[in-house]
Amino acid sequence: MKTTEYLVEVVQELSQTVHLISEEQSEKLVNQILESKKIFVAGAGRSGLMGKAFVMRMMHMGIDAYVVGETVTANLEKGDLLIIGSGSGETKTLVAIAEKAKNIGGTVAAITISPESTIGELADIIIKLPGVTKDQSEGDYRTIQPMGSLFEQTMLLFYDALILRFMEKKNLDSNKMYGKHANLE
Repeated sequence: MKTTEYLVEVVQELSQTVHLISEEQSEKLVNQILESKKIFVAGAGRSGLMGKAFVMRMMHMGIDAYVVGETVTANLEKGDLLIIGSGSGETKTLVAIAEKAKNIGGTVAAITISPESTIGELADIIIKLPGVTKDQSEGDYRTIQPMGSLFEQTMLLFYDALILRFMEKKNLDSNKMYGKHANLE
């Protein structure tokens, strides 16, 4: 197959994932972002990279948002929100972060393939995304893509959709957000 033919397949896979995501849980997450003083996002590997992109957009909207593990991350306090992106929901470092957030009194949201996982069990809000885990042993979706690619791509698009919903609720547009974009370049 040609590269562009693979791209068509990937886009078709992504277009089929959208209808499998709970609108109710998505709205619950948007409202929790609105209500929380600080937002923290964690993930490992490519899931973590998708989370970093999400934090950047939240910063553009004026939300006090942080990537867990970065040197400039604030401390999580009672009433703050921790969003964890993990396909398996079993990544040990992320489980420990979720447990600590719960002990402090934070709200935990899990973006995962596996709601019944350890992180899913700890979460107050669960967004189940279609896909398969990186070893392709878990998940209810078939994909031509390697490892957890479909989950990670769906997560990035889901995060971008959360941004659009937040913008709608706060009456923001790109021009208002651009003022918070880095301008040192």
